Amino acid sequence: MLRVMLSLALSVAGVVGGAGQVPSGAAGDWPQWRGPERNGRSIETGLLSQWPPGGPARLWSVANVGAGYGSVSVSGDRVFVQGSTSKHSGVYVLSRTDGKMLWSKTIGAAASNSRGSGPRGTPTVDDDRVYVLTESGDLACLKVQDGTLLWQRNILKEFRGPNIQWLVSESPLVDGARVIVTPGGRGAGMVALDKMTGKTVWASADLSDEAGYASAIVADVQGVRTIMTLTAQAAVGVRATDGRLMWKYSKVANNTANIATPVVHDNKVFFTSSYDTGGALLGLTSQGGQVKAEEIYFTRNMMNHHGGVVLVGGYLYGFHNSILTCLEFGTGKVMWRDRSVGKGSLMFADGQLYLQGEGNVVGLAEASPTGYREKGRFRIDDRGHPSWAHPVVSGGRLFIRNQETLTVYNVRAR
Repeated sequence: MLRVMLSLALSVAGVVGGAGQVPSGAAGDWPQWRGPERNGRSIETGLLSQWPPGGPARLWSVANVGAGYGSVSVSGDRVFVQGSTSKHSGVYVLSRTDGKMLWSKTIGAAASNSRGSGPRGTPTVDDDRVYVLTESGDLACLKVQDGTLLWQRNILKEFRGPNIQWLVSESPLVDGARVIVTPGGRGAGMVALDKMTGKTVWASADLSDEAGYASAIVADVQGVRTIMTLTAQAAVGVRATDGRLMWKYSKVANNTANIATPVVHDNKVFFTSSYDTGGALLGLTSQGGQVKAEEIYFTRNMMNHHGGVVLVGGYLYGFHNSILTCLEFGTGKVMWRDRSVGKGSLMFADGQLYLQGEGNVVGLAEASPTGYREKGRFRIDDRGHPSWAHPVVSGGRLFIRNQETLTVYNVRAR
């Protein structure tokens, strides 16, 4: 029962050091799940290296973004977040300046389960369009300016995929002219749609895995564009041009919930999951237009549930169950462990790890392989469910979403 109760989480996917898709936007924007390169890293500088007692100054807070666990996207003067009412699931667009509601749009029916209502995904902003996938499989393309619906499909109904136990948790990946999602249907474990029209470009005919709780990433591997994700059964690599399944690695997958974002760098990719499983670094090589994956190491020292891992300077940082852990990327060697803020999620900016513990504690710690050095923490209100939404830093501001509440803090050093 405890395994079941702890299994709900966000979709997870990201790229580190690879040629990942970067939706267009201004410097400092965070236009999609886990940032510009889907790797949980910000390139911003000039941020606070130490927080005052009680945490950084609060700039604004709103309590009208609906139920849900999804994180936020920030693009231009707007903040995008998904949420649900008792009946409807949709997207809310707020002013970056003061949190004023600019527009909202209902996408489909809301869904819930024992671990909470609402969407788990994060909107993907690409130029003047935003792509939203709800907990019930409704995928919509909207105009950023006013929410005008450009096209919409239900990926579960159309590709015959079952909704998973804790609901669709994916954030759509835009790769060039296509949007990538994982319906988990027979012969349609992953699909590519034309991002302008929504028409099907390909369905991965040799991938019929049920969807996991992860979101896809993309990287160029020795000249082969490769989409990678965790399904319910395995880590997989699919050729971006035609959807061909190129490799499958099941050792890192568990039988409950595969969630955490893979990290790709230097023709290597790291996957991790919890439930007494672990993590693995796979080496990627291409030949004849196809990529192969071979295990470099498997470790039981990184069983990451939902909070993801980030790669900084050759070291991985993430929560091994409830313990924040630093691993050497190339070898899996444990550098240090600390209880920190308790099990949670994290992202990186300006030398620091921004930590959001699921027990409603937000923290700041130095990203260093030499040891854990905390630079501040503060508590946020308990909203009745774990605070699973990942933190975001954009434009010198820290965005903390906790259920229907979104609060923004000033983390600029000057």
